[in-house]
Amino acid sequence: QVHLVESGGGLVQPGGSLTLSCTASGDDFRDYLMRWYRQAPGKQRELVAHIGSLIGTSYTDSVKGRFTVSKDNTKNKFYLQMHNLEPEDTAVYLCDVYTTADYWGQGTQVTVSS
Repeated sequence: QVHLVESGGGLVQPGGSLTLSCTASGDDFRDYLMRWYRQAPGKQRELVAHIGSLIGTSYTDSVKGRFTVSKDNTKNKFYLQMHNLEPEDTAVYLCDVYTTADYWGQGTQVTVSS
């Protein structure tokens, strides 16, 4: 059974940084596409970034140049480094992987506020 656990969220001031982690278990994830989503109150879930061994990385326009997604296959962990955070980045951030089914973590709250 695939299990994903996010961590690293918190409260940060505008312009600050956070690094989110997603720890995956239950499979070998090195060949799977791993994705970070976010969901703000009253808004649709949004794909923020993804990373895959074949297609590399991709980011939604609003985070390009500020967020970096990476993966450590030896630890089955992947990361989202977030810099120059803006209030509009406030959301629950969730990691996702599709293997034989679509698996989600429980999410970690990121709040950007002064």
